[in-house]
Amino acid sequence: MMDTVSLSISQLKTNPAQAIAEAEDYPVAIASRNKVKAYLVGGALFEKIIEFLEDRADRKAIEYALAHREKARDFDEVAKELGL
Repeated sequence: MMDTVSLSISQLKTNPAQAIAEAEDYPVAIASRNKVKAYLVGGALFEKIIEFLEDRADRKAIEYALAHREKARDFDEVAKELGL
């Protein structure tokens, strides 16, 4: 499991550069009155998260296509039917 640093909003305001540096590898929880209100995520980590989500979506699309390939029709046949 990922380690998460927690800062109060006051700490974030006092030293935002340190909070950003902390967020480079792990998310930083920003709390107000001991309740997490947001997470600060560094650029590199954000890009890794987006890449993971895109890869996951691609895998799901491939799995769906493979599971439904018997219903698929050849593009050239469909184009011929449509007169394209």
